[in-house]
Amino acid sequence: MTATVTPPSAQAGSKETSGSGGARRRLPRIPDRIRRGGLPYLLLLPAILLELLIHLIPMAVGIVVSFRKLTLFFIRNWGQAPWSGFDNYKVAVDFDAPIGQALLHSFWVTCAFTILSVGLCWLFGTVAAIMLQETFRGRGLLRAIFLIPYALPAYAAIITWAFMFQHDNGLVNHVLHDQLGLTDKPSFWLIGNNSFIALVVVSVWKGWPFAFLIIMAGLQNIPRDLYEAASIDGAGMWQQIRKITLPSLRPVNQVLVLVLFLWTFNDFNTPFVLFGKSAPEAADLISIHIYQSSFVTWNFGSGSAMSVLLLLFLLVVTAIYLLLTSRGRKSADV
Repeated sequence: MTATVTPPSAQAGSKETSGSGGARRRLPRIPDRIRRGGLPYLLLLPAILLELLIHLIPMAVGIVVSFRKLTLFFIRNWGQAPWSGFDNYKVAVDFDAPIGQALLHSFWVTCAFTILSVGLCWLFGTVAAIMLQETFRGRGLLRAIFLIPYALPAYAAIITWAFMFQHDNGLVNHVLHDQLGLTDKPSFWLIGNNSFIALVVVSVWKGWPFAFLIIMAGLQNIPRDLYEAASIDGAGMWQQIRKITLPSLRPVNQVLVLVLFLWTFNDFNTPFVLFGKSAPEAADLISIHIYQSSFVTWNFGSGSAMSVLLLLFLLVVTAIYLLLTSRGRKSADV
């Protein structure tokens, strides 16, 4: 029996040339510290890229356009539009001129619309969520029915409301005038001053289920023991709501009101689908006003300046709101 011994030099040679012989080559090892530290950034990379493409880059382009005199004459080549400095901003905030007056009017209409819509959405959502806290037959069905407006596609729901607000054959006039006799004659809901009421009604109908859903989730975190102890002490329903429910829902309401405010102030779909490109003066929200300034008059520089002003206003309001609510939370904790 004969044993074959391979020399060490031959074994080393075989390891170095294993790549040429078809063996798998080992990849350079990444240090564990870098691998663990880079994993979160790698997972965030798609979201960062989408945020850049969808929000940040268009926002930066809009800011650049606001400093240019981009009108119909330069629409084919935006790069040839001359720089205008702050002229677009000066025109927008010149409240003695027609453009500034129209923008200021639109701003006040938007403020009134936002206050009414957010307040009513919060009120309806809170009342409905509290009423549906108690267990009774059909509670699940009512919750599902209440969430239908929020689940419907916005365009389909608003178009349906537009048909219901028609003057001659709309359901609203049929009920208010023909059936109940509350008005002397059929009202115009999509033009004139009534257009503001129609806008608020559609916005509240579309938005209050979101408040209902958020507050209903917040109510689940309130211990039932608190209500039982309060009931034993003789507290009524209103006292329980005022002393237990509303203070416990304060963190939820702070976020909810801010989200509803930002959504409502920037709402474009509701007035655009309800009234078309030119909203009535009573329902001239600032989002529609900026759209008209940009795409109807083809003055993108002026429209971009208005958009930047709107962005700054929302940032300031949001910062003040967060500052006030955080101070209130700290004082409550102390």
